[in-house]
Amino acid sequence: MTQNTNVPPEDDGRNHIFSPKLLTTLRGYNMPTFMADLGAGLTVAMVALPLAMAIAIASGANPGAGIITAIIGGLVISLLGGSRVQIGGPTGAFIVVVYSVIAEHGYDGLVLATFMAGLILIIAGVLRAGRLIRHVPEPVINGFTIGIAVIIATSQIADFLGLSADKKMPADFLPKLEVLWQIRDTFSLQSALVGLVTLVLIVAFRRAAPKLPGLVVAVALTSGAVAIFGLDVETIAGRFGAIQSHFPMPGLPTVSLDRIVELLPSALIIAFLAGIESLLSALVADRMAGTAHRSNTEIVAQGAANCVSALFAGLPATGAIARTATSIRAGAKTPVAGIAHALFLLAFMVLAAPLAGLLALPALAAVLVLTAWNMAEPQHFAERLKGRRSDMLLLLMTLALTVLADLTVAIGAGVSVGLLLRLRRRGTPEPDWHTPDR
Repeated sequence: MTQNTNVPPEDDGRNHIFSPKLLTTLRGYNMPTFMADLGAGLTVAMVALPLAMAIAIASGANPGAGIITAIIGGLVISLLGGSRVQIGGPTGAFIVVVYSVIAEHGYDGLVLATFMAGLILIIAGVLRAGRLIRHVPEPVINGFTIGIAVIIATSQIADFLGLSADKKMPADFLPKLEVLWQIRDTFSLQSALVGLVTLVLIVAFRRAAPKLPGLVVAVALTSGAVAIFGLDVETIAGRFGAIQSHFPMPGLPTVSLDRIVELLPSALIIAFLAGIESLLSALVADRMAGTAHRSNTEIVAQGAANCVSALFAGLPATGAIARTATSIRAGAKTPVAGIAHALFLLAFMVLAAPLAGLLALPALAAVLVLTAWNMAEPQHFAERLKGRRSDMLLLLMTLALTVLADLTVAIGAGVSVGLLLRLRRRGTPEPDWHTPDR
């Protein structure tokens, strides 16, 4: 890939555990670069707003928590991160684990687990574990990513089709399918049409006008139709009430040794997912923009973002691959784009939060269904089928355990089996999937 020549020179930061890209990219920073970053920040903020709320709702949290996480994640990760154009915030990969933690330990448990995960990531970055995380076998990453996509899509069926249950939906996959079948008689044609039209509009806008924030336009059009025509479709305000227009006071739930031990497995999974997804996102950014990220700095920044998010009762945060790619395509040059994205989201929360209450839940469900489809990367299915049989079996094993068991079991078993396979074929040269850590 051709090196981007429209950005200022920078040192490689190789000898520093913590060397934020913001400090080096600001050398020679000028007005044209600032305007490019500002435009990219506005574009990605428009994409991030409905997505952050949809992810929070799917995770079993209040939609306002998604906005707060997007603001904090976007700001802290861009200020401290090791990637030039990384965009941080809540992501679909966390929906499964967040939903499970809230169901088992309550929202206070999630907040404490997120804070613990942040500390774990900071320690990992200081110990230079950034490069070690990236050596998780690719079939394992693909397996649990596809598994998470399956669970996300399944979790959106009720809102997409307007199904209503008397009690909260189960966290586990098979019991959830059972409940969905039991409440099939509550199907709403109006909700299904809103979800389907939103889905079609998003895809159509992306193909016909890729530079247009089609996701926002599609959700706004269908949600507007619900309000104008008085359709019997549930909205954010109808289920959750008004979106908060300010940050809560910082603080943490009561901490005890027993609580820490109880939440440690969840914290480790959150830290692992945040580390993996942030480095994958940084790698995608490197390939698109011709840059090179600093993995240990990025891990420390992810840790700091999760600690701060927890202090304000937010969700886990990490680098968001789709939003990072959107920012790059919109012209982002430096971390200032991510900072601008966070500030635009903050302005919306303060000035226009009531508008968010009008968004239709089937429209947001359509956003996450499409997110799940993109996470599964169906365009690569044929390529994966042509790979090693052992890699395919490892992918399928991780996928099945992710869907039918949980992420802890899936990742533990996948990494263990993957390392055994790697030792077995040690004499066979392995492809290098990663760029140098600079």
